[in-house]
Amino acid sequence: MRLSDRARTLPESGIRKFFELAEARDDVISLGVGEPDFSAPWTARTAAIDSLERGKTSYTANRGMAALRERIADHHERYDQSYEPESEVLVTTGASEAVDLAFRALVDPGDTVAVHEPTYISYGPGIELAGGEQLTVPTRAADDFALTRESLEAAGAAEADLLVLCYPNNPTGATMTDEELAEVAAFCRDEDLRVVADEIYAALTYGTDHASIATQPGMRERTVVVNGFSKAYAMTGLRLGYALGPAEAIDAMNRIHQYTMLSAPTTPQYAAIEALDRCDDEVAEMVEEYNRRRRLVVSRFNEMGLDTFEPGGAFYAFPECGGDDEAFAEELLEAEGVAVVPGSVFGEGGEGHLRVSYATSMRELKAATDRIAAFVDGR
Repeated sequence: MRLSDRARTLPESGIRKFFELAEARDDVISLGVGEPDFSAPWTARTAAIDSLERGKTSYTANRGMAALRERIADHHERYDQSYEPESEVLVTTGASEAVDLAFRALVDPGDTVAVHEPTYISYGPGIELAGGEQLTVPTRAADDFALTRESLEAAGAAEADLLVLCYPNNPTGATMTDEELAEVAAFCRDEDLRVVADEIYAALTYGTDHASIATQPGMRERTVVVNGFSKAYAMTGLRLGYALGPAEAIDAMNRIHQYTMLSAPTTPQYAAIEALDRCDDEVAEMVEEYNRRRRLVVSRFNEMGLDTFEPGGAFYAFPECGGDDEAFAEELLEAEGVAVVPGSVFGEGGEGHLRVSYATSMRELKAATDRIAAFVDGR
């Protein structure tokens, strides 16, 4: 069977490699999984069950249920974002599909897409599958991994057609303030860059509210915002996300969506309506627990000499490990049975770091950090 060049050259996920190594061993504590260890709120699950019992198993509208799109638009008022449910909201099969649709709708073959690194591993392959070319924009630990106008200019992003922005960030946990985003927004306006803003971790911030580039002057009309229910509502397996943006962009994304997915799964849409209506308290409880874990993990890493800046969002810490991060992760797994992800998986800017997820219990985090401390002492 002859394969396309794109399929043959598409790399395997670097995260998956370490999952498979961990799965081959017993007594492994995995700090590599980027998903909540909570279950979806009970009332959301009940709504999903009820919809099945009532036989609600048909297709929905391509754009998603009208009631859900209205609630999504209402929900985003808390981020100072205002979107028309009928024409500017699209419900997708996970946030990943929304990102893919945005690339396919906005990127022509040969277009250049600027991506700050370290960042989520799916952007590069998604850009390639859309026919675009990735331009890497490094971010630095010295700047707490925030994107700056200077880094965009130095990387040559003025020649790009599109910018991908991921804050709160996977893998670093970095966030950006309105003031920091204002500089990036000015660059985008000056150089006529459109933006895909992946804000899937928007609800998971600590100490400050989420800031979106779409709220900066002149940016709403050039930005597609991606979000979903996987992280904040612990609904990863239900595969439900969405995109918000200018009507012409959402319409183009929907035209691709209707030929590929047709519509997002029906059952999770009922769960999502209930989640948006009644589950703010459960989300707040999850965020409070993540914050406790964040403080533990960051303090433990700094105590053992693995310098770690304080992440402002998501549920990842990004400690420096001093050297070959892949070798460190492999040796740690072999010696102590703790699985983490090498930072280099997320781009060159992640070299010498580890991505550590604290989306696991305090008991396991304490045991894992004890094992990591023993490993560091023995090196």
